[in-house]
Amino acid sequence: MQESKINLRWATAPEYHPSPRSCWRRVTEAVILMLVVTFSYLQWHLRFIQALVYPGNSIFDRVPLIDGHNDFPIWIRAYYQNHIYQDNFTQDAPLYGQVDFPRLRQSRLGGQFWSVYVECPNNSSEYSDSAYREIIHDTLQQIDLVYRLIEEYPSDLVHARTAADVYRQFGSGDGRISSLLGIEGLHQIGNSVSILRMYHALGVRYATLTHTCHNAYADSEAPAAPLHGGLSARGWQLVREMNRLGMAVDLSHTSAATQRDAIAASAAPVMFSHSNAYARYHHSRNVPDDVLAALRRNGGIVMVTFYPAFLEADPAAASLDSVADHIQSIGEAIGYRHVGIGSDFDGMPAGPRGLEDVTRYPDLISALQDRGLASADIAGIMGLNVLRVLEAVECVSEQMRDVRPLEDDVKAFFGA
Repeated sequence: MQESKINLRWATAPEYHPSPRSCWRRVTEAVILMLVVTFSYLQWHLRFIQALVYPGNSIFDRVPLIDGHNDFPIWIRAYYQNHIYQDNFTQDAPLYGQVDFPRLRQSRLGGQFWSVYVECPNNSSEYSDSAYREIIHDTLQQIDLVYRLIEEYPSDLVHARTAADVYRQFGSGDGRISSLLGIEGLHQIGNSVSILRMYHALGVRYATLTHTCHNAYADSEAPAAPLHGGLSARGWQLVREMNRLGMAVDLSHTSAATQRDAIAASAAPVMFSHSNAYARYHHSRNVPDDVLAALRRNGGIVMVTFYPAFLEADPAAASLDSVADHIQSIGEAIGYRHVGIGSDFDGMPAGPRGLEDVTRYPDLISALQDRGLASADIAGIMGLNVLRVLEAVECVSEQMRDVRPLEDDVKAFFGA
């Protein structure tokens, strides 16, 4: 790749080392504030105590179930051209795929990261600004789609931008799904850190560094030959800008070299929004043991995906038990506080046996209970672990408030 094709000017970012004491102080202050002034949080806390006293209360009544990755928006684009007001798109009848509103109401979901993914450019080895213009256009349409879904179905969905938003919404007890956004590949920012910041302003709270193509910042796991050998020099800088913004670094779809670099570069915990354990099944989309060990030191999370091709060598043999096996493999290797759920519903041709659609989450939680996992570990897997990561990402952003943003280089307005 010719560096001259990428129209960016990156100053050297100052070294930044977060203060754990300051981060924990901020988190503690936030929790105290929630306990004192947020009645909805107190309601949630009361239900948690009631659940301990009355074992018949479901774990879903005291812990928000949060899924790290759902492709419902791109499915709507593919099948309905983003037209959600026409007769064949309704909240009262089944839609194509694994997600619709009737089934979401049975899912017990408390929070969802909706992927505002759009595909890689047709020529995935072209990194010029012009190659990405349509992708930025389409990404904004997908963000707008999620906004319109929330507006059209306010009894089912609600905006969320912070971990505290999710806690408050869950505490309200009204059953609405806290909706957060994630982009899936830095091809979606079009070589512009300014675009990344605007996505954050619109509510995007994680960015997957790659999809199935390399980009100017990082290597994907999909192409056979690496481009940068991990993060590019710009990629290292971009990870720190994401830290400064308070946007989580998502490493699903990236190469193992990118994963190692990103964990080393990031001042905040990172996430895998939809990946599995390489030790359980050797696939390049799954996380190798040495990366898991680095993730444990980083404080991050692997949100286990239901995608059959990443669960078993024979995808037809993939089942709910396969998902539980990957959860246990990661949990036993690095601790259950680093495990979550990232289904990839509507991003796969079909779910594994027993997890065919969004109504089946409770069956997975029951299976983990049947396997003897501790209630605290299951609560973490369901949602508390990813909320911890989000809080830490927010905390690091607060610590970096005095760090100046990175700047794009732009064309001369009055000519050369």
